[in-house]
Amino acid sequence: MHLLWFLLIGLVAGWLAGAVFRGRGFGVLGNVVVGVLGSLVGGYLFRLAGLAAYGTLGSLLTAFIGAIVLLAIINWIAKK
Repeated sequence: MHLLWFLLIGLVAGWLAGAVFRGRGFGVLGNVVVGVLGSLVGGYLFRLAGLAAYGTLGSLLTAFIGAIVLLAIINWIAKK
């Protein structure tokens, strides 16, 4: 059940980040990949800053922020 929630939160976070960067999402699989990788990046950044997020909303916020940072880095690298 935890894996299902993890993937669902990744899907929503990836879709939100895709909507911010491209104006729409990346498709279901792309949104899940961006959201799951974003949750890893966000978790790392939150730990680095000494912050902790709890609950479903906190997990979604962490994944969303991580996905935004991930997409910003990818866009920056792609422009070079």
